[in-house]
Amino acid sequence: MIVLKKAGTLGLGLGIGGGLIGNPLAASALNNDDAAYKAASMGKNAAVRNGNAQMITLLHTADIHSQLMIHDEFFIEQGKPVYKKRGGFATLKTMINTLRNENPANTLVLDGGDCFQDGGVAALTEGKGIVPLINNIGYDVMLPGNWEVVYGKEMMMKDMFAYDGVKVCANMYHDTKDELHGDMIFPPYFIKYIGGIKIGFIGYNDPLTPKRQSPAYSDGIKFTFPETNVAKYVKLLKEYEGCEMVFLLTHMGLAQQIGLSNIPQIKGVDYILGADTHERVREPIQGVHAKVTEPGAFGSFVARLDIVVEDGVVKDHTYQLLDVDPDRYPEDEEMKRLVNKVREPYAKELDKVIGTTKTPLVRYYVIETPMDNLITDAIMWKFKPDIALSNGFRFCPPLVPDPKTGVAEITRDYLWSMLPVDSEAKRGYVTGKQLWDWMEKELQNAFAKDPAKRFGGWVVRFSGMEVNFTIGNDKGKRVNWMKVGGKRVDMDKEYSFVACEREGDPDTTICRVEGVKEPKRLGATLHSVMEEYLAKKSPVAPKLEGRCTATDAPNTLLTQLMGFGYEFR
Repeated sequence: MIVLKKAGTLGLGLGIGGGLIGNPLAASALNNDDAAYKAASMGKNAAVRNGNAQMITLLHTADIHSQLMIHDEFFIEQGKPVYKKRGGFATLKTMINTLRNENPANTLVLDGGDCFQDGGVAALTEGKGIVPLINNIGYDVMLPGNWEVVYGKEMMMKDMFAYDGVKVCANMYHDTKDELHGDMIFPPYFIKYIGGIKIGFIGYNDPLTPKRQSPAYSDGIKFTFPETNVAKYVKLLKEYEGCEMVFLLTHMGLAQQIGLSNIPQIKGVDYILGADTHERVREPIQGVHAKVTEPGAFGSFVARLDIVVEDGVVKDHTYQLLDVDPDRYPEDEEMKRLVNKVREPYAKELDKVIGTTKTPLVRYYVIETPMDNLITDAIMWKFKPDIALSNGFRFCPPLVPDPKTGVAEITRDYLWSMLPVDSEAKRGYVTGKQLWDWMEKELQNAFAKDPAKRFGGWVVRFSGMEVNFTIGNDKGKRVNWMKVGGKRVDMDKEYSFVACEREGDPDTTICRVEGVKEPKRLGATLHSVMEEYLAKKSPVAPKLEGRCTATDAPNTLLTQLMGFGYEFR
């Protein structure tokens, strides 16, 4: 068991500044076979077998990002990337139905957010096309994620309230000038009597959403941090409602969620069922007050938590992360028809091939990714600035070349997964000193020792620039050196750069770079730039090049949480 030391409000060092103690053997993740065996053993529990106890099953997905079809998925086996087919709504439905039918009276299906954003159908329908698919699966409890705001507050509410399942979120409020001002947008919690006990779920979205996303997306919404009201709701559920177990359903990122597990306000919570950073937690991470999990992303995984209850008392619980494997779970025919129905009006446009790649397009790496090297290279080719920038996005499953043809086809649908907002390109000028200070801020966003200050995204990506840094250094002291055009950055020199416009930012802010001189919209969106580039340059072959390197981590780093036993795989 890992026990993490408390360090202020949501604060702790996660392997980048100390503060961690525990048993490294217990910290290592179970593989699926071990977890399945463990779950089977629980199913043989004598009390369950003899009918003296009941088992409650929670099935948890998150960060599906509107990935409708079976897709390539990335794994690490024996230290090397391996790609397998996973996911798809039709596969997911079959799997959830199979697991639910094992314990039909006492199973709840939960989603942790970032469901109706990413992918062409989601973008072209503003999320509406995803709602009937989720309802067809039959989710019981839904949480909005940080990307649910992408179409604006009104569309978020229409999409979320169209779900048949219960919605929970205790930290999103109407920030308007009408009669709703100050009210919660969603109910803060949900209670269910199941398996002979009451269990409760309290929801929390990432309070940093207005800073992480384009600010305009969150217009009319106020976010608060969990510590402002979580103790109140835990007390209400435990002492007054009599809940035997309390869960936080959160979308805050694994670092923030581990920090949350250590603050005294959540004492009485059993599990934090987390989301946002797409981490694959295969063994719950034990904090001071609660265990923390995350179920991966893209509908590629389902987290399963089984709870044995005897005479109204919880006796045991077992967790496992399961692959949504089409070889094991044949696609549900009804869902296939429904997916085809929602895609049909857009299929001709979305299925258009706009280019090909000879190397896998991957975005799982924290520091540098082949996918974003492709995007920033396209920006450099089109506009010829000194530097091209791309945000530290995590969404979009891999795209792997066919071994027979040697290439993979890039469609417009896949482009929507790479860039789910078709933002306009924008140019500006900054000094080398501004560039250096901005990079320090971006590294703080990704690696802050206080997890409450992490944005949840990975390191910003770029072309035309090289950066070397040290993760473990203090704030403002991480960058070791920086080059532009192969030369050491000149602090007084002005450099041109191009990135995407973020709605709601000041005109002189581009990609969170502030105080930009001569900002100018360039009249072309990133999608149009990508299509033009791929038409000229295909087949492309992006790879890791060392554009961004760390002295204390490999360029294949897959998580922010180094040094305490958790392993992304």
